[in-house]
Amino acid sequence: MTMPQARGAVVAGLDATSGAGPVLAWAADEAALRGLPLHVVLAVDESAPESGRAEPGPAPAPAPGGPAAGAAVAALLEDARQAALARHPGLTVVCEPADGSAVDALRALAPGSAMVVIGSRHHGVVRDLVGRDALGPSLVAQAACPVVVVGEPESVPHAPPRIVVGVDGSGVSREAVRFAFEEAAFRDARLIAVAAWEPQYLRDLALEDAEDEVRRVLAESTAGWREKYPDIELRHEVVRGHPAAVLGDAAQGAVQLVVGSRGLGGFSGLLLGSVSRSLMRRATCPVVVVPHRAGEGVV
Repeated sequence: MTMPQARGAVVAGLDATSGAGPVLAWAADEAALRGLPLHVVLAVDESAPESGRAEPGPAPAPAPGGPAAGAAVAALLEDARQAALARHPGLTVVCEPADGSAVDALRALAPGSAMVVIGSRHHGVVRDLVGRDALGPSLVAQAACPVVVVGEPESVPHAPPRIVVGVDGSGVSREAVRFAFEEAAFRDARLIAVAAWEPQYLRDLALEDAEDEVRRVLAESTAGWREKYPDIELRHEVVRGHPAAVLGDAAQGAVQLVVGSRGLGGFSGLLLGSVSRSLMRRATCPVVVVPHRAGEGVV
């Protein structure tokens, strides 16, 4: 039976192989920081090999329809609830099995949620979400809230904490900047705004003029939010190179890397889907993919 959605919640998408791992920990921390409920959705994928599951963690649940399936799923959900409460006592936690496919269940929850948090491993629910099949790109590109991809093992950020955001001047990039400033305020973190660019996207300008143009766009993209969050330490970085490589390097040791779901005419093609998907697979810190909110103004 599907439980009522915890409105405004942080949603954690788990599978039977992942146990109470980094995805649940990150989602619980984020919910506690924001004062929001945590909504845990568990997917049981009978095709996920047992040898690929994370350790330590519970044994995989029986295949759907088996005699012990219901009890096993309930036990896994209770384990997740207890793990979240042990990490943050007093946190409101709603747990439920996926009703139908995991991707459909998480997409259905996205419109009323603060964010959806998933893992980066290529099996179980994660294979469906960020693999090469059509469902992964569809969820990230079409989700009505930010999608956070957390790797395994859990990353250990450097101190002091810092958040990296990719900027290219597009509308969806400005949404990523908004989210990054908000996260930096919640986490008392420094913010590094990075613009990666390549000459072929600015053919009409000499190299020196092109870099000046990139710096101007970067400054304008953060100006309004810098006024709203004056206490956040902000640094701009303009780097010539492929966006995935530049951002991956910049995010080493970061709390998170924030990018847009796709480019909408920015100067470098920075936030095209292929780049964000590459970062989800390769980044050493959690990657937040922020959608463009059509009809809403940005600073």
